[in-house]
Amino acid sequence: MTGEAPRNDRVYIHELVDITGHNRARYMHHITANWVPVGRAQRNQLCYGVWGTVGSTGDWPQVVNMWEFDGWPGVAANFAHELSWPTLQDPDLAEWWAAAESLRRGGFDRILVPAPWTRPIDGLIAEGVRGALYAHELVQVPPGRAGALLDVVHDEGIAHLDAFGIELVGAFRTAMRDDSECLLLWAIPDWAAWGDFEHAWDGDGPLVAWRDRLLDLRARWLRVLLVDSPLNPMKIGRQPEESDRRPLSAI
Repeated sequence: MTGEAPRNDRVYIHELVDITGHNRARYMHHITANWVPVGRAQRNQLCYGVWGTVGSTGDWPQVVNMWEFDGWPGVAANFAHELSWPTLQDPDLAEWWAAAESLRRGGFDRILVPAPWTRPIDGLIAEGVRGALYAHELVQVPPGRAGALLDVVHDEGIAHLDAFGIELVGAFRTAMRDDSECLLLWAIPDWAAWGDFEHAWDGDGPLVAWRDRLLDLRARWLRVLLVDSPLNPMKIGRQPEESDRRPLSAI
């Protein structure tokens, strides 16, 4: 990270989406080109990222979506827009929902609050932040300790991973629970760097001190790998647009 980032007062929705069959590529296109322009226009909703999980490291086939809103008022307005109908869905998007339903079977969502020093999506794009792959770490800590974990990541963890060319994309705590969960997202420059990084956690490797620091905080973590969807904002340097649309049958 370069310099001191402006305070981030956004709020995020994080979605783990389970895909049916061989539909992951279609779903990723549907959620970016076919949804993002609508979300931006109607709900002031920005796409923070859409990724596919590397199945050998986690659930499969799965997609991770993250959406950025203008603070809690932005999330509240989004819910009000969507849930004020008897069907609990915006009727203007009935066709979009029907297509999405055919590509996925469910998932799990959480609301995330960023560490104040972590960058919003416009800042990440402006600074050219991008990985060939990403490490997605869900970290569990004792109740009430999520903020302390994020402080340690800022003060110590970033420097440890920077030695491997790995850059922190974002650091968040999960809202609406007992302040016991964080999400860390890291951009990794290439697969060789990832291999070196994982090897460094073992034995007397250079990341053992960082591992032990996390264990001292009674942290437990699950790391899975992600790769960009074709229209991921950090990959293309902008938000997806209507001009990116293609028939799902052609994907």
